[in-house]
Amino acid sequence: MVRHAAAVCVMVAMACSGADGRPSVRWRGFNLLGMFQNHGQPAHFEEEDFKLISELGFNFVRIPMDYRFWIKDKDWAAIDDAGLVPVDQAVAYGKKYALHVQLCFHRAPGYTVAKPPEPRDLFTDPEALRVCCQHWSHFARRYKGIPSDALSFNLFNEPGEVSAEAYERVAATLVAAIRDVDPARFIVADGLRWGGRPAQGLFRLGIGQAMRGYAPMSISHYMASWVGTPSDDPVWPPPQAVSPLYGPAKAPLDAPLVIEQVPAGTLALRPGVVSGKVRLRVEADGTRLLDQVLEPRQGSTDWTNVAYKSEWKISQGRCVRTFDVKLPKDVRRLRISLPEGDWAQLSTLTLTGRDGQTATMPFEQSWGRTNGLFRFAGFGPGQGFHAGQGAPDGRAYLQKTLMDAWQPAFDAGIFTMVGEFGAYNRTPHALVLAWMEDNLRLWKERNLGWALWNFRGSFGVLDSGRKDVAYESFHGHQLDRKMLDLLLKY
Repeated sequence: MVRHAAAVCVMVAMACSGADGRPSVRWRGFNLLGMFQNHGQPAHFEEEDFKLISELGFNFVRIPMDYRFWIKDKDWAAIDDAGLVPVDQAVAYGKKYALHVQLCFHRAPGYTVAKPPEPRDLFTDPEALRVCCQHWSHFARRYKGIPSDALSFNLFNEPGEVSAEAYERVAATLVAAIRDVDPARFIVADGLRWGGRPAQGLFRLGIGQAMRGYAPMSISHYMASWVGTPSDDPVWPPPQAVSPLYGPAKAPLDAPLVIEQVPAGTLALRPGVVSGKVRLRVEADGTRLLDQVLEPRQGSTDWTNVAYKSEWKISQGRCVRTFDVKLPKDVRRLRISLPEGDWAQLSTLTLTGRDGQTATMPFEQSWGRTNGLFRFAGFGPGQGFHAGQGAPDGRAYLQKTLMDAWQPAFDAGIFTMVGEFGAYNRTPHALVLAWMEDNLRLWKERNLGWALWNFRGSFGVLDSGRKDVAYESFHGHQLDRKMLDLLLKY
């Protein structure tokens, strides 16, 4: 059993890091969840996982950790070295099987994206920051001497609704705490807004940054219970229209959805989640065709999942009613808007022409974005509703929604990786594979490493529990061979 870093350190059978400590190989691997969330169970890592990951041709594992595994008597400042023995094991297994190990505070003292939230706030409470520094300093001492080609630190997981200034101040303080003990350790900080964009204020520190590969969440987290109201059926390549629509309460996002060249027929408009009382309006060349108040109501057959959101002091619920809007003649300009209220999702818009042909405009649930101008191109294959020219393109969507945001990091030469990606086991498998390949191809072009969430489990290549996969028996596990082959390809 390893107790101290010195016992784990020595040469590893893997490529060396660069002169600045950054990796010189592209990391490709998996998140291992043996210390992911402390619900009273013992922390544990299976040596078999490290062995199989290595034998399958990968070189990286990320270890998301909950600090409550290594504290005494629920005292967040009392570190118990006995609780770190599983971490020692993971580091030792990494050395044994030539896998780089990255340690991440998924629940850090003062911050987590998981439930329940931390009682004190890392970004506003000096004591929380002091304690978090204490923990990282302890890790730095314990694993000092292990080369950065074997071990890296990921400060904490997915800073969310926090300002760039607050996040960068906290991250810089944690980096300083680590480097005071171990100046050579390679460190990675997750990007802002849950990994959606780089923290440019950290470029000067000589650390790496990590993005996420979960866009759109209608694919990655389809029917996942922990993300709230179930999402609409996923589509890939993605729809070009975004939802929700925003009302005046969300100005300046309160822009309409405009579609040109719509032929006569019937529009079937299905809302989704509605926040508060809103007014949904449909206009054709200035003529009002629908003016409908939507307000979540408990007990109404038109509504499900109605709940009062105390944090925003507003009721939200899913509207299950479909509104049919007659278009008696061809429309030059169709306008759909929310002239009153907060926001409302649009799930689908289906046009049925006079001859019975149909075309559907699905929506990507993407917050904080508005729609450009759309046109109706026809009912035939590859036609339908389009923004600009051409059919939907998955890679173009990913480039626009994720990669473009990270261009400043690429331009600055910042080491960048994808710390987590993957899709829950309720998403149709063929769609998952198509979506994953579009992501992986872009990342390979940028030389970005990645770690699938997870290895074994509902997002993984082993024992994922998908209903639409012909699994292969593999070392006592159920292997998703198609997903594995795709990962190995990139």
